[in-house]
Amino acid sequence: MKFRTFAMFVGPSIFLMILFIAAPLATVFLQSFQITQPVVETQQVETCTPGFLEQTCVTETKTVPVLDEFGNPVTTTEWVGFLSYQRVLQLDRVGAALAAGSWQQIMAIDFWKALRFTLTFTLLTLPLILVVGLGLAVAVNNAAKAIRGQIIFVSLLPFIITPVIGSLSIYWLFVGDGILTAGLEWWLERDIAMFAQAWTIEVLMLFYRVWHVAPFAFVIFYAGLQTVNQDTLESAIIDGASRWDRLRYVVIPHLMPLIIFVSLIHLMDAYRVFEEVVGFRSQAHVISLQWLTYDFLEPDDAGNRAISRASASAMLTMIGIVILLIPLLRRTWRDHKGSSH
Repeated sequence: MKFRTFAMFVGPSIFLMILFIAAPLATVFLQSFQITQPVVETQQVETCTPGFLEQTCVTETKTVPVLDEFGNPVTTTEWVGFLSYQRVLQLDRVGAALAAGSWQQIMAIDFWKALRFTLTFTLLTLPLILVVGLGLAVAVNNAAKAIRGQIIFVSLLPFIITPVIGSLSIYWLFVGDGILTAGLEWWLERDIAMFAQAWTIEVLMLFYRVWHVAPFAFVIFYAGLQTVNQDTLESAIIDGASRWDRLRYVVIPHLMPLIIFVSLIHLMDAYRVFEEVVGFRSQAHVISLQWLTYDFLEPDDAGNRAISRASASAMLTMIGIVILLIPLLRRTWRDHKGSSH
């Protein structure tokens, strides 16, 4: 293929990747080392209130933003190095907490609280999704052909639902006197508050993510099962291999590239968990790294946004995703090199 033809095919994709991925990423990276603040000035403001005989006037000193000729606040940008990262990580407080041996003090810091939940959420849901997805794929593959279509359709419904809508649906089933909460209270004969403590909220979030994403793994694995070498399976049956042995030594090795693919997709998605925090309204008990970045961008009482800290939080989140993906990418690279020889 000529270079010109290759460039015509690949050029638009590269341009769009630079425009919508590389450029915003570079901007966020630079903003994490800058602090942009409005320029303010001090003014004497006199406030008068009507009185019976004469007005009562009070002079106050107020700090007001400087506006340009278009009425927009004037801002200044200053390079501050790793200051924003220090404010997000708060390593001085972490060191003091470690010296005191207090895990609660560490969890009182927003970043480390969000990191703990994000890692727990990601690493617990991954094996559950793989197991449930593979189990569904094997069960449907062994089911009668007449009912496979219906089972596949029903299994895909959780994945079709919008994440926020799905999380809100689970939330309303358990919040207050929701249907499932009322049923549990009747069965256990005691009052239950599913959203009064962090661990129950996290359990519901884990359940929702597995319920929502397992159908994606199921479809991928079910498609992979259609390509398993039947001669190899028949040979294993003749040799006396049990169903578990056939699954372990024939099916799973055949599906390993797909297992790695599903794991890569899930790790990148789960580490950016955000919809569950919003849908379950868990900000008072459980937050994620993605939600923390969003919270930094919320304006304070003065209307200012912590863009620098939000950028630092976003970069730290991306670093965490890369660290999680390295083992899977290394395995993929080794498998690719092994197959090329």
